[in-house]
Amino acid sequence: MKGSVISVLVVLVVLDRLASGLEHRSYDYTKYHPMDEISTWMNQMERENPDVVSSMVYGQTYEKRNITLLKIGFKNTTPKKAVWMDCGIHAREWIAPAFCQYFVKEILGSYKTDANVNTLFKNLDFYITPVLNIDGYIYSWRDNTTRLWRKSRTAGTETCRCFGTDLNRNFPAYWGMVGISRNCCSDVYNGPTAVSEPETKAVTDFLGAHQNEMLCYLTIHSPSQMILVPYGVPNISAPNYDELMEVGLAAAKAISAVHGKSYKVGTPPDVLYATSGSSRDFARFIGIPYSFGLELRDKEKYHFILPENQIQPSCEEAYRGAMSIINYIHDKNFKSAAVSQTVDNCDCLMDLECKCDDFKPLY
Repeated sequence: MKGSVISVLVVLVVLDRLASGLEHRSYDYTKYHPMDEISTWMNQMERENPDVVSSMVYGQTYEKRNITLLKIGFKNTTPKKAVWMDCGIHAREWIAPAFCQYFVKEILGSYKTDANVNTLFKNLDFYITPVLNIDGYIYSWRDNTTRLWRKSRTAGTETCRCFGTDLNRNFPAYWGMVGISRNCCSDVYNGPTAVSEPETKAVTDFLGAHQNEMLCYLTIHSPSQMILVPYGVPNISAPNYDELMEVGLAAAKAISAVHGKSYKVGTPPDVLYATSGSSRDFARFIGIPYSFGLELRDKEKYHFILPENQIQPSCEEAYRGAMSIINYIHDKNFKSAAVSQTVDNCDCLMDLECKCDDFKPLY
């Protein structure tokens, strides 16, 4: 009887492992996934890669959903330098969360065999948020009438009953200056105050607490095929603008080498339109030296409704571009002595004389 019980247990364990493997293989990276599937996938990534993946809840949305990131890299007893990546700050840009998932899949699938990725895991931590605007993303999946929803889902007020704030206009970086609307029904409504939204506060708090570790900030959007560098306000350049352009142009070249797609590189006023209050600009403000916004496919035909047959090629080329940026930053910091001083690369909310260690978000 005892032997029979053991045999049954062995069979159950084998079946469980087979089922787990089937689950892993069946996750389709060429499809868009709703939030519940993405959450399950995140749990799976952590469960299957415990040596290099951990999850962290660092805030809640307006509708009280946990905002969770994946921390990826070889674990260390002391803080490492880090790369941040967030996707899905705008709900309708479904290709962005798809890319974050693809990026995680690629680095986890190659760090054991690819010496370059293995070295990145040793020296860097990756903080990856597959969906930042969770409430808005879930709402965009409700039906065809909500598919193009952009903003968060913050409730309106008695004076303006429309829902939502454009989270990428709500950061304390030239907040409210240009490229925004004070009308809460607008897609670019920037909120009643800077950092009025819980999603924005979660990011500003986390980056503020880890600003000395962060080397690179990547925020993924669509469409338009661009690599955007700070700042969104006209006639204001980042202190290392020339280097940001050099790195961005190299990334655009790497992207083009995959499927021939061309990406413009520049500040938003130069290649797109002027903006203020973006996460990209905020990251540069607090001293994260390399801050980029990647606008994925396409340019004109599909806009936000990018077909699923475009997911894989879009992710393949964007992955090459992102890795071009990350490798440059890694090599500069770990393969040469030319490590920039934090204060030299810091604007500290427009006060170039301040010390970034003293930064406090302006809520």
